[in-house]
Amino acid sequence: MFQIDLKSRKAIYEQVMDNFKRLIVTGVLKHDEKVPSIRDMAKTLTVNPNTVQKAYRELENQGYIYTVLGQGSFIAAPPSQGGEKEISVLYDSIHNNVQELMFRGETKNAIITFVENIKEGEMVSGSN
Repeated sequence: MFQIDLKSRKAIYEQVMDNFKRLIVTGVLKHDEKVPSIRDMAKTLTVNPNTVQKAYRELENQGYIYTVLGQGSFIAAPPSQGGEKEISVLYDSIHNNVQELMFRGETKNAIITFVENIKEGEMVSGSN
């Protein structure tokens, strides 16, 4: 399904979350699809089950998955309308990050290409 970089500075539970989000947003994981159990995912990734549990809990808090007692966790339906406040916060974050990138010498075209690659579901990293 995905891999975890144990040498990354990013916490393992955050990597699990990021991978799930990417698979959901790109349509690899569909609405109401069952996700692996905490125990199975921990075994597959060779990480502590508490780490996976934390990732699943955060994904549920953010609305990416939902849990049915006794049946497991499933991919949530995308919200029919985004909360305007949450969307505004996300745009503010993008704005601040784009300003920082430009301050550090990134070109407008490099930033646009980066965003287009995200939209196409490609794994992207900075131009450096």
